[in-house]
Amino acid sequence: MSEVGVDDGFEQQNIKTEKITEEQLAEMHQLAGSYEALFSRVSRKYKELGLKDKTLGEDDYKQYILDEYTFLKRPVFIIGDDIFIGNSKKNVAALAEKLK
Repeated sequence: MSEVGVDDGFEQQNIKTEKITEEQLAEMHQLAGSYEALFSRVSRKYKELGLKDKTLGEDDYKQYILDEYTFLKRPVFIIGDDIFIGNSKKNVAALAEKLK
């Protein structure tokens, strides 16, 4: 992961230019409980590939995320043993509370 700043205590990774590794995805999977929880259905490729009409399993979600960065629901924050996925109001509020 690419470090943003020494004082902010966070690392930022631009997944467009620095692909997610299988190890990173495995860590996210362990915290999230499933690859499906990490998978974005709003990706343009989701519609282009006709995935909404297919039945996908965990292995499919994993492979699509590894193959195409747009399939990872973003942003993803990992703080200790907690993971925050996506930008829903509820998730952003939970993240803000965790950062207090």
